[in-house]
Amino acid sequence: MAKRPRVMHSCSECGYSTPKWLGRCPECGSWGTMSEQAVASPGTAPAIATLAPSSPALPLTDIDPGAAVRTTTGIGELDRVLGGGIVPGSVVLLAGEPGVGKSTLLLEVASRWAKQPTTSTRGGATRTALYVTAEESVGQVRLRAERTGTIADTCYLAAESDLEVIFGHVDTLKPSLVIVDSVQTVRAPGVEGTAGGVAQSRAVTAGLTSLAKSTGIPILLVGHVTKDGAVAGPRVLEHLVDAVLGFEGDKHSSLRMLRGIKNRFGATDEVGCFEQTDGGIREVPDPSGLFLSHRDTTPDGAAVTVAVDGLRPLLAEVQALVVESPRQTNPRRAVTGLDPTRVPMILAVLQARAKVTGTSNQDVYVATVGGMKVTEPAADLAIALAVVSAQTSRVIAPGTVAVGELGLAGEIRRVPDLGRRLKEAARLGFTRALVPQAGLSDTAVPATMTVRGVASLAEAVAGVFGDATR
Repeated sequence: MAKRPRVMHSCSECGYSTPKWLGRCPECGSWGTMSEQAVASPGTAPAIATLAPSSPALPLTDIDPGAAVRTTTGIGELDRVLGGGIVPGSVVLLAGEPGVGKSTLLLEVASRWAKQPTTSTRGGATRTALYVTAEESVGQVRLRAERTGTIADTCYLAAESDLEVIFGHVDTLKPSLVIVDSVQTVRAPGVEGTAGGVAQSRAVTAGLTSLAKSTGIPILLVGHVTKDGAVAGPRVLEHLVDAVLGFEGDKHSSLRMLRGIKNRFGATDEVGCFEQTDGGIREVPDPSGLFLSHRDTTPDGAAVTVAVDGLRPLLAEVQALVVESPRQTNPRRAVTGLDPTRVPMILAVLQARAKVTGTSNQDVYVATVGGMKVTEPAADLAIALAVVSAQTSRVIAPGTVAVGELGLAGEIRRVPDLGRRLKEAARLGFTRALVPQAGLSDTAVPATMTVRGVASLAEAVAGVFGDATR
């Protein structure tokens, strides 16, 4: 009697395998992604034909390093996140929420790319960019280009959603940069499913990646995100491309942050800052000033800290307000731009370790300035000092920054990159700093700053306010 062939069911999203079919993948939680695959019997390896390679393997030392020289995009903040520029033949996926400015940013990239002179013979004296829009008409993109001032003679537009037609445009124009907006709206002929589905997204991304590798043309893709902020579609999209960038922004703020999620040619710690204006996207090479509302004169309830976002130190102002609560048994704790779980902990440590009482029956509001989000523990000391300043109506000396992580025992713990934080504060004119005592001896202190190391929260409060319990 013939033996029934063994089958396995694999998830097309994450690759999880199980002998039994499931409607939902237990690994990634996706629905309807389990597909049946035949499994070869043990001991029966498939026959693999041997083919002659098209080109011989070369020693690593014989490969020309100039074959992958980065090319600047004309936007310094984007080049920073990419690692210094875009690599020929690379595929970059830019993901972000609707309306955050992805299309506006890439239209700015296409315009600046087309206006720069080329260093090769391809494309003549200037570069050529092809912007493929699969969501809008060329008229709509033209209107945006007029509004943002991103019109260039060698920037070509094509409203296409068929992958083969896009290949035809690339073969005809031979551009030096291709932008596809977006990958979830392009359809690959011969592949089942609707545009944006698992099979279609995988086929489109694989086809565009193959085009980039075979021609050496860098390709920028726009990707949608889910409600959780992850890149929409199968995770294989992130594996196929060379770099994944996340474009973030709050609808109530004009600030936009570009973060590297994956980068085969550089670090993923860099952060680019942009500002959304009526005239388009404007890069902000020095964003620290956006998060400070007071420099020369500081009101009570305000403290300045230095946060590190990726590799970039940014000055952030923390403001606190302490008022009598009508609900004595359940006072309110409102937190904006900070970790909401750490603020109640800081209030408890203030009361238990620094003898700053009274907040247990008062409403406490803590927020950052300019829509900045600070989640690292290095802002604990600034939050604590801002709360004490608001409660006692005492002002922190102007030109002072506070950096330090707070422990439950009331100790001030050391923070990473303290030297770079102090250097950034000194560059912006701050002359005093309150930092952890631990590790201060190994830190390069700017000559223009007076730095005081503190070991505990009680010592920090006493050093800034004197007897804060009065």
